Amino acid sequence: MGRKKIQIRKIENDRQKTVTFARRRAGLIKKAHEIAVLCGVKVTLLIFDQK
Repeated sequence: MGRKKIQIRKIENDRQKTVTFARRRAGLIKKAHEIAVLCGVKVTLLIFDQK
């Protein structure tokens, strides 16, 4: 059973944009940390916001 398809569209609401960015950033940081621990390597993560 697959996931339901979502429609990709631009987020117009600035508040929602900020919330979505924060969630994605947290997820990326977690994944980078997991890779660093599992592989025993140093990981560099560059994240830019719109500002």
